[in-house]
Amino acid sequence: MEIAISAAKPRLSALIAAVQRGERVVITKRGEPAAELVTYPSGHVEEKPQGDFFARLEAARRRLGITAMPPEEARAFRAALRDSALSRRLLGVD
Repeated sequence: MEIAISAAKPRLSALIAAVQRGERVVITKRGEPAAELVTYPSGHVEEKPQGDFFARLEAARRRLGITAMPPEEARAFRAALRDSALSRRLLGVD
């Protein structure tokens, strides 16, 4: 099935159900395929690279001689980086 983005938005739950039944769902933008809905592999848990990122950030901080951030500021910084809307704002999507 092919469906336009505007038509897919209000029918997302039904489209996901169709994909789970094995149906192919392609979302189009201006008549051209833009995305395909696929099922998520069961039991698959994606590793988040946050630990590595913070370790590299800490190493860079030490190299540059930057003093430690107060714990409450560090927690707020980590929370801001985990905010799913942050990447959308940085990319100018929202």
